Amino acid sequence: MSIQHALLTSLLERPSTGYDLARRFDRSIGYFWHASHQQIYRELGRMAEAGWILAIDDNEEGKRRRRLYQVLPPGKAELARWVSEPVTDGDASRALLIKLRAEAVIGPHGVDQEIRRLMAEHQARLDTYLEIEQSDFAARRMSTAQKLQHAVLRAGIMTEQSWLEWAHEVLPIVETARRGVPR
Repeated sequence: MSIQHALLTSLLERPSTGYDLARRFDRSIGYFWHASHQQIYRELGRMAEAGWILAIDDNEEGKRRRRLYQVLPPGKAELARWVSEPVTDGDASRALLIKLRAEAVIGPHGVDQEIRRLMAEHQARLDTYLEIEQSDFAARRMSTAQKLQHAVLRAGIMTEQSWLEWAHEVLPIVETARRGVPR
């Protein structure tokens, strides 16, 4: 996932100065996608150069220079493009969280399909973990080493079960939005 898409989402939620954006980011998206304030400012510059955002001088007399950033139509189009494409790297589940926030501000762009795709991946992983548990840890008596290995596997099982439970809650919400039912 690109930090730029997370920033576009935040700016569509509320145009902000770089400082305010960094503070808001720390208290929201930053919980699952970390970016330093320096990185945020650097990306804002790149996004402005790409024509995705506009920086407006918002100076009050006697105060430091402030720039208010807002998303331009090409930035919104870029975010819509990214939301509609499947994420193929290892951050797909984290990227999905940004995509959900993006759909909240730009409308449906196919996140329901991404959720279904990820649900299939998580279910396949869970099935594999359960098969390993059945074949490798079915014995009543296990050594301490086996118990620790099983504990690691159980963490994976519980993570996949939890993710799938969450996805089953979110999918109907996204499907309702896609059908055009008022939010």
